[in-house]
Amino acid sequence: MRFAGKTVIVTGSGRQRGLGAAILRRFAEEGANCVVSDVEIGDEAQAVRAGLGDKAIAIPCDVSDHAQCDALLATAVEHFGSVDIMVNNAGIGFLMKPFLDVVPADWDKVIAVNLSGAFYCTQAAARRMVAQGRGGRIINIASQAAKTGFPHLPAYVSSKHGMVGLTRAAAVELGAHGITVNAICPNHVTTDLGAEQNEYFSKLLGFGSVEDYLANMARKNPMGRPGLPTDTAAACAFLASDEAIYITGEAINVSGGEEMH
Repeated sequence: MRFAGKTVIVTGSGRQRGLGAAILRRFAEEGANCVVSDVEIGDEAQAVRAGLGDKAIAIPCDVSDHAQCDALLATAVEHFGSVDIMVNNAGIGFLMKPFLDVVPADWDKVIAVNLSGAFYCTQAAARRMVAQGRGGRIINIASQAAKTGFPHLPAYVSSKHGMVGLTRAAAVELGAHGITVNAICPNHVTTDLGAEQNEYFSKLLGFGSVEDYLANMARKNPMGRPGLPTDTAAACAFLASDEAIYITGEAINVSGGEEMH
């Protein structure tokens, strides 16, 4: 129960199969107050909240709108009294097109959610953590695409590389307040979003089926499998713990050895 009495907010956590929901489940298991947040709080997001127990609430937030990000933090603090851990997980990865076919609206949408949204929530959380005077943890869910380029995902890859830069810039300034800022870079995880990518890239790369594509992915990985939501959740729990107090500004791979830089 190492997070008892602490409050964690995870954006983009309204899907039961998603990384965000898995991260919240890990924190709930260790006693945290949990805030489910997504662009809409529908039945699925409420089911995520219900599965976290009686110390969880759900707050809608479109992270591309800085005012909504500030309202998310204000509502969470009003309800629980503080915010201690901010996980920027909301992201768009379903706009897959060849580089020459990407239109400005696609680019703008991905950057607005993946990068600007992480900045808005980081800033809103950090302001409250500074005011509270006892430090805090900010964790950005980046991607293997923050380290390596991938075809047909120019905006996504750019946004995730930018998230690593945001992590480092924030860590430099917020360390004096006892706030650590780190990024986690998972390899492919078959969430709802991951399933869409499986369908797209299995066809793009000429595999006979999604199963063949996933089998090839597993063969290339030193650990013999793609990532699981629980892998990323475990890394978040570590970075939010007292054991990680002297780790900041890092972009940590959680990829089974698939990404090593």
